[in-house]
Parts: sequence; C-alpha cells; structure tokens
Amino acid sequence: MFLTMDTVLLLHGFAGTAGSWDAFNEHLDRKRYRPLAPELRGHGQNGAVRPISSELCVADLLAAAPPRFTLAGYSLGGRIALQLALAAPERIDRLVLISSSAGIADDAERGARLSKDLALADEIEAGPITRFADDWLAGPLFANDEAEVNASARAEILKNSPANIAAALRGISIGRMEPLWPRLAEIAAPTTVVAGQSDGRYVELAGQIADEIDGGELEVIDGAGHALPRSAPERLAALF
Repeated sequence: MFLTMDTVLLLHGFAGTAGSWDAFNEHLDRKRYRPLAPELRGHGQNGAVRPISSELCVADLLAAAPPRFTLAGYSLGGRIALQLALAAPERIDRLVLISSSAGIADDAERGARLSKDLALADEIEAGPITRFADDWLAGPLFANDEAEVNASARAEILKNSPANIAAALRGISIGRMEPLWPRLAEIAAPTTVVAGQSDGRYVELAGQIADEIDGGELEVIDGAGHALPRSAPERLAALF
C-alpha cells in the first residue's frame, strides 16, 4: 500500500536546538516521515527573536508547518506542543508528547516555580554558557545519562547564548503556563505519551495525561530517563 509522506514537527526542550533531534532522526522511518525541527524563540538561530511567550512560539510554528502534520514535543517542547494542538486541532494528524507535563495545577506551586525560574534566569544570564551547561546536565533529570549522551546535549546547549536562554526561561517558564489539565479532553488527535522508566515524576505525569485524553496511549521506555530523543532514540523512533 502506498503511503504519503507525513511531516513530523519536532519541538526541542529547554536550552536545546534542532540538533537535539539528530540521533532520533537517524532512526526515523524516512519513507513515512519528513522531519521538521524548528528552533523556539530564545534558542539556536531564533535566539534573538523577541518577545518570547508560548503564544508567540505557537504562532511561529503554525506559520512554519504544512497544513497538516504530526506533532512531537520533548519536555518544554511537549508543553508547547500541547498548546499548539489545542490552538489548531484541525491541523494535527497525530500528537506525541515526550517527557512532558500539562502544567502546574496548584496556584501557589506554580507561583513558586516562576520565582525559582526567574532567579535561575538571572544566574544563567551572568554566564558563561559553559557553567550553565555543566550545572544543568548535573541535575537530577540528566545526572544518570551516559557520558556520550550528555556530551551531545552539552554541545547543543553551547549553541545558545546565556542572554537568550535566560530570556526564554523568563518568557516560557512552566510557572507562566496556564495549566492545561482541564482541556486535555478536547484533544481529538491520536496521542501517544512517552516517558523513560527511570524518570519517575514524568512517568506519573505521562500516565495522567494519557488518562485524560480520549484514546491516549502511554508508552514507558525501559532503562531510559528524561532525555529520550538522545538516550533512547531508536526505541523512541519506533513508536512513530
């Protein structure tokens, strides 16, 4: 049976770039999918684009994408993907959310997270970018990843500037995000929610998201953590 090629829009995580998907793209079925990996405001080639907000990122992505497409987002990119899917449901053939969240439901917790992220943004802006990269990858989400995986992640982070990454964190922190939990039932596109087995908090979140979306499928990748596009690219690509 002849299959037309589908564009898959790939949204990177915080401090990443389009290159964050390179290992994944090596395993993606190119007879079925054409990858398109734009860079969000504050990141990579779009680092200097201002202002930065989730709404403006969604508008950028809709302008860059074809009329219909598969949408996949990792971590921060997953949160943007959810907002995009709700803003333009008629354009989404399929949704894949990777190591992501639908926001912080509790007002006080969300406010505390915003304050924490704004303080971190000030630290990042003070530079250098190498210090931020080392601190970020030593954190709990990535500390158990293999050295070559974190070396690849570090190379992507170093493509960004401290000022741009700080601006992105100020503009699209999860602390600024309106929680989307009450709206997940609106998503009609076939949806797969993915998390790494050792990424306990995100396994829990993935299960909650999948439960709220009609027909949502949960996939947990054994032996993997948060950075699935880098640490388990072949197994992640097999889910597409």
